[in-house]
Amino acid sequence: MLGVQDLNRFKRKELLDNPNTEVADIKVAVQKSEVILLATPATAAIDVAKSLGDTEGKIIIDAMNIIMGKGPEDYENTSQAILDNTSTTDLVKCFNTTGFNNMLDPFYDGQPIELFVAGDSESGKKAAIQLAKDAGFFDCIDVGGNNKFTLMEQFAWFWINLAMFQGEGREIGFKLLRR
Repeated sequence: MLGVQDLNRFKRKELLDNPNTEVADIKVAVQKSEVILLATPATAAIDVAKSLGDTEGKIIIDAMNIIMGKGPEDYENTSQAILDNTSTTDLVKCFNTTGFNNMLDPFYDGQPIELFVAGDSESGKKAAIQLAKDAGFFDCIDVGGNNKFTLMEQFAWFWINLAMFQGEGREIGFKLLRR
């Protein structure tokens, strides 16, 4: 279910070629969903949070990052802005530490990369971890509670720095190795 501000201006109609995908007004999409994934520019975090309507009992997965200081005013991360402007308590940050290309294809030399999740909500973490695995990621590693939201955004900055500013390109991903 894709929630959009204006159905008449929805441009990504090719996404509807999938018989399992529908598009609806944001509040309708939220009402019909148990889990909401927010992936909008960080500058819109508060406006988007307020546009969701009643989020009581809903899980929200925040995939946004404040980039170069551009985010919700007076917040150091988008997750806290969402918590402060919705009625949910089940919020986690996930899907924010890698590029879109890795969402499409998380495999490198036949091995899937990892994602990471943070938040106090155990049900939110469970949902995000399952969604990450369903999307083909090897694992979704729990890095802690709400106090790790800013760390997650800093980790995203690390990926962006390597990919864009250090010349590594977007075709990079993280794999946690253990002995």
